[in-house]
Amino acid sequence: MSTYQLSNDKLTIAVNSHGAELCKVTGAGGTEYLWHADPAYWKRFSPVLFPVVGNYTHKAYKYADQTWPMGQHGFARDTEFEFTAQTEHSLTFTLRSNEETRKLYPMDFILEITYTLEENQITVDWDVSNPGTADLHFSIGAHPAFNCPINGIGVQTDYTLDLHTDAPELTCGVLSSEGTLTDVSAVYPLTDGKLSLTEHIFDKDALIVEHTDISKMSLCLPDGTPYVTVDFQAPLFGIWSPVGKHAPFVCLEPWYGRSDRETFEGTVDQREYGTTLQPGESFHASYRMSFFPVK
Repeated sequence: MSTYQLSNDKLTIAVNSHGAELCKVTGAGGTEYLWHADPAYWKRFSPVLFPVVGNYTHKAYKYADQTWPMGQHGFARDTEFEFTAQTEHSLTFTLRSNEETRKLYPMDFILEITYTLEENQITVDWDVSNPGTADLHFSIGAHPAFNCPINGIGVQTDYTLDLHTDAPELTCGVLSSEGTLTDVSAVYPLTDGKLSLTEHIFDKDALIVEHTDISKMSLCLPDGTPYVTVDFQAPLFGIWSPVGKHAPFVCLEPWYGRSDRETFEGTVDQREYGTTLQPGESFHASYRMSFFPVK
């Protein structure tokens, strides 16, 4: 594993080749925005979820008349990427299907992840292509964890998440004990578009949001000032912190895919929110993180 850095007068960022994972975002004044992967709470910083977001039913998927085991969030986050390009403002990492990936996922793919630093913003681009002769089925998602509280300011329950919406409430899917989606929903009140990070808000695991026009989330200090904003065009997103740990971070996660419903028994090409690429086709998506001074 190697680590690569970019800096400007507002931010310094670092990315590990292992998982192509963003592992540091430091402000000019020394503020550490990104969670530091303390295994006492959670051993990751900002993993890339591929080729599945969440879980398949029974931790396996059906493809080519076989059943293939696959753990939560897929294998990309635990795989070494090739460092393939650098410019003054960007870093690009590439993962190609190979003998090891085909043991879990017998489809050909090329996954490129590019981090671009401009001013106080990081743009993450995902490019997936199908170099093979059969269809490629996948999902992809982000899982960045941001310190909350930050700089020793207050406690997490003093913070809010601004969803930039006029809706009076937020309806979220609820996961089963197996990590699949149930038919149960949880509804949380919003005040001026803001969700309070109450003590028990993550007791049911991730808040999974779909069928909404929300495309921006901002973590806000106790005084209501945003310090991290995530912009995206993804069809779903998750909000997460570990169940029962009162961990000092919150994940804001744009997703192109999610866990199967607990009743789903279909094949991988029939999954909700899945993406299919025919041979020679490609997929592109991105999201942007903006960071603001914390005083």
